[in-house]
Amino acid sequence: MTKSILLVGVGGQGTILASKILTAGLMEAGYDVKMSEIHGMSQRGGSVSSQVRYGESVASPVINEGGADMLVAFEKMEALRYIGFLKKDGTAVVNDFEIPSIPVITGDETYAPDILEEIRKHVSAKVINAAELANGLGNAKVANIILLGTIIKIMELTKIDWESIVRSTVKPQFVEINLRALQSGMDAV
Repeated sequence: MTKSILLVGVGGQGTILASKILTAGLMEAGYDVKMSEIHGMSQRGGSVSSQVRYGESVASPVINEGGADMLVAFEKMEALRYIGFLKKDGTAVVNDFEIPSIPVITGDETYAPDILEEIRKHVSAKVINAAELANGLGNAKVANIILLGTIIKIMELTKIDWESIVRSTVKPQFVEINLRALQSGMDAV
């Protein structure tokens, strides 16, 4: 059976890196994996989504509306934007984090204060504050790896040798903090 995971965020949050590590681990475990990524108008600050599908045989990397087993939102407005892609019995993990868009920054729009409540009207969401957890580890930039840890735990992918995948993917000086971040994400859910 093919499983589909949709990772969404804002440029600069590490959404693509998390997807690439996830894909490498799934391939290492022997799954057929297809990954697709879409960058918004701006690499930094624009919407970013990455679709990862894996199983015995995967025909396409594209996740249709209502087709994702898991939605992981690195930013909560992006969760709301992509909520329709989640299956009715799918799992959503939402990072309780805001990155104001250009219209919000310029004052043309406001960032809705009740986004999490709106999301919960549609799905049962696990909300974590990956930035707070990352800061607790000593490096705000590992929030993406914390969110990757939530995928590993929820999708029951813990038997994959993630340590070797992380070691082969990140710079040596960041391996240990990334391994702690991965565990932190698994513990958070």
